[in-house]
Amino acid sequence: MRYISTRGAAPVLNFGEAMMTGLARDGGLYVPETVPVMAKADIAALAGLPYEEIAFRVMRPFLGETFGDDEFKGLLTKAYAGFGHAARAPLVQLGPNHFLLELFHGPTLAFKDFAMQLIGQMMQAALAKTGARITIVGATSGDTGSAAMEAFRGLANVDLFILYPHGRVSDVQRRQMTTPAEANVHALAMDGDFDDAQARVKDMFNDFGFRDGVRLAGVNSINWARVLAQVVYYFSSAVSLGAPDRSVSFTVPTGNFGDIFAGYIARKMGLPIEKLVIATNQNDILDRAMRTGDYMTDGVKPSISPSMDIQVSSNFERALFDAYGRDGAAVAALMGELKIGGFHISQGAMQMLRDTFASGRCSEEETRATIARSFAQTGEILCPHSAVGVKVAEEHLGTAPMITLATAHPAKFPDAVQAAMGTRPSLPPRMADLFDRPERVTRVPNDLAALQALIRERIAR
Repeated sequence: MRYISTRGAAPVLNFGEAMMTGLARDGGLYVPETVPVMAKADIAALAGLPYEEIAFRVMRPFLGETFGDDEFKGLLTKAYAGFGHAARAPLVQLGPNHFLLELFHGPTLAFKDFAMQLIGQMMQAALAKTGARITIVGATSGDTGSAAMEAFRGLANVDLFILYPHGRVSDVQRRQMTTPAEANVHALAMDGDFDDAQARVKDMFNDFGFRDGVRLAGVNSINWARVLAQVVYYFSSAVSLGAPDRSVSFTVPTGNFGDIFAGYIARKMGLPIEKLVIATNQNDILDRAMRTGDYMTDGVKPSISPSMDIQVSSNFERALFDAYGRDGAAVAALMGELKIGGFHISQGAMQMLRDTFASGRCSEEETRATIARSFAQTGEILCPHSAVGVKVAEEHLGTAPMITLATAHPAKFPDAVQAAMGTRPSLPPRMADLFDRPERVTRVPNDLAALQALIRERIAR
């Protein structure tokens, strides 16, 4: 299995190399050269299997020789041992033909745990074989950072730095990043918004002297291994509802496009997905792009669903790569235009995207109303992001079962949920002392040189 860059000018890598590299040296994102297709009988055989076994069968064709079969099975067992539900990703029925996929039973109560817990195990296993050490720098709008902290804290071969936008994450998200005591993890509260933090991380990757000097690696969804791990729950949920003999649809609340791109890969692998619906909040650049063909940034507006407060959706580049016939030069040109405000998607590429994805938008008022209505009608408490998904999903219901991804536990956003429905959701018992733990955080400017100096200083200790 070989991996190529979406911009066509970086070395071709194997899975292990792509995982450790993160962002390609030409600024692009790694994608598999070909996507393996699962036979209908092999998909059917997933029904009733433990989540870890489904993960092994879905992911194994992408790994090449990086991990042996028994080794990879052991990593999967370790990755999901700390989840709070035996099914890992259980389905709950909301209404006729509408199901909620609960992806918040991991250690930090968000869907990011599915990929981050596994990539932490995979990276540590790969590094332990050579004795090498890496520096991971990531940007987060909330959930990625806390999941990374949990996955990498205390690991012997990794220093982790997480940039999050100061004042723009929930108190629970912040404390999950600032309370780990292990010396190898560092929470950095950066001035600006998520797009600023993400841009500084990309700047670090594109500064090859710094990148090579600190052995930089990434765990944002720019990392292919993150996307691949998320493909698994599309298969586990779909076979629970009758796939491959029955088509299913998915609605995905998304800001950075990684989670729904995982669904796109699942469909390319042979999973019969009828609709893939992009659900956006008021920062609706993806919905606007799907409707108009113009991908134009318009400034981030803080919302009650902060993990989706994004205008530069990194993983959309992967979809554009396929939409433009895997023409790396065309994608590189588009990304150059994005730096000065945005770009227009060609007619042919737009047709491919519209044939593949549907989309919708949910306002702040609609998000609150959906939280209140869901609780009143079903007893299900939705986080604001999941509510965005449910509202948009209801506009796209059809004959195929619709699965909406519930991306975070409502207790991660207690103020927004309480304002919407009058009841304050409680943290699970294992996190009950979160607000009693001491915080450890560094306030940093939106300045590349200052960030690089801080990282060099911390890893030299």
